[in-house]
Amino acid sequence: MSKLRFLQTLLERSVGPLVLALLLPAAAHATAPAEKKAGASIKAATQSGRTSAPARSSKKVLPRSVVRVVPEKPSFGALSGLHGTSDALDLKSSVALVMDQDTNEILFGKNLQAVLPIASITKLMTALVVTEASLPLDEMLSVTQDDVDTEKGSRSRLTVGTQLSREKMLHLALMSSENRAAHALGRSYPGGLDAFVSAMNAKAQLLGMVDTRYVEPTGLSSKNQSSARDLATLVNAAHQHQIIRELSTSPEYQVAVGKRELMFRNTNGLVRSPAWDIGLQKTGYISEAGRCLVMQAKMAGRKLIMVFLDSTGKYSRIGDAERVRRWIHDSAPAAAAPGARPDARLTS
Repeated sequence: MSKLRFLQTLLERSVGPLVLALLLPAAAHATAPAEKKAGASIKAATQSGRTSAPARSSKKVLPRSVVRVVPEKPSFGALSGLHGTSDALDLKSSVALVMDQDTNEILFGKNLQAVLPIASITKLMTALVVTEASLPLDEMLSVTQDDVDTEKGSRSRLTVGTQLSREKMLHLALMSSENRAAHALGRSYPGGLDAFVSAMNAKAQLLGMVDTRYVEPTGLSSKNQSSARDLATLVNAAHQHQIIRELSTSPEYQVAVGKRELMFRNTNGLVRSPAWDIGLQKTGYISEAGRCLVMQAKMAGRKLIMVFLDSTGKYSRIGDAERVRRWIHDSAPAAAAPGARPDARLTS
């Protein structure tokens, strides 16, 4: 029995023929399209050799996903109003320093009085302390749960249990800013982590880094702070060691981690640029510090130390370095002359 006939019989029994005469047209109109559609589907299926039920629409209504955008925390420099400082090179870094490594002459300065978090620039001091301690580079170190970041919750490709030599840990800490590698280096120092942090601060004092303080070896803590002048001093001291120069400027490095071969790359793409002759570098980032970069590089016949702190934007520190490079080359004749000083407007 068709749906229409079934409905007609049901109405006839319940409301009587008179009322049915009034309802029947509407009922027929309501059920006919569905029945016609079903009949057409069955007919089409029969002709094609199929006897399955009428096809249903494959379209599904999916619930809208809710994306919660968490704004990035403002850096200490932004909170201090340093981003409002303008300069002749239009740098995005709120703190910057360009210094002649041989003469200590400051060619460019911006907010040099500021003391800010330095993020993974910290690892330069970590490397300096490890190197000058003359610890065996071939000694195997293990990544433990103590090396897992509880400060920022950052990830690492070095899983707990990974075993690498001290030299490989140092390589990854300098080149790809590996936090667990840096922490393992500090933890394995004679006397443990506390002794290592004390050695970091003692070395800073010995170098005359009066604005600098360390509380851990990775840079994840915003309490690791310094100034541009102090960091230039650190770059110069670290540059005296060949191993730090080589490992920090290595473009990439493949490491066997368990049964896997992992490729790590330098966090500073400028080391792969033929336009640059970089002798040492280190990048850094946490939200409190902004994007940071320190380098030693040769250009226009001079050895220069560059410091960029609290830069806004993922690639802005690289852009700032390029602006400085172009400025140095554009003013090369005057800048390279003995005793010559750059435009005084660029020094603050």
